[in-house]
Amino acid sequence: MDALISLISIFVLMLLGYSVGSFVEKVHYASVKKRENQFLDLPAITFRKLPQDKEVIDAQLVMGSVVISLDYFKRFLAGLRHIVGGRIKSYETLLDRARREAILRMKEEARKLGADVILNVRFETAGIKKVKRKQKVGCFEVLAYGTAIKFAK
Repeated sequence: MDALISLISIFVLMLLGYSVGSFVEKVHYASVKKRENQFLDLPAITFRKLPQDKEVIDAQLVMGSVVISLDYFKRFLAGLRHIVGGRIKSYETLLDRARREAILRMKEEARKLGADVILNVRFETAGIKKVKRKQKVGCFEVLAYGTAIKFAK
């Protein structure tokens, strides 16, 4: 009987982790999409060179950083996938959210500077480890950086 109660408890906790994690992810994606629409006029591109017909009056380094933690359900799925191998799809949405959020934070900084475009955008991604003294990924940090360019009007 105790084993059945333990299994039911684990199942309920997994279901709760999935539900809460899905809700938080959905709310965050909605927020990201709304803010991305506000920054459509500020392109962030990977080009290294500027158009020749534009005069640059200011150029500054801008960056945006975000740390996003794993929820328990995604950590559980990743553990299962680690056993059998293959792509860890549960991490893909997490990294997508982190990259998009980092770009938005970089664009917020560029907008404060009055930039017209962000050139040479790059990403640095790091897994933050040592959860309970084990080498497991607990969260991800994504840093987006580029050169904010302000053109003469």
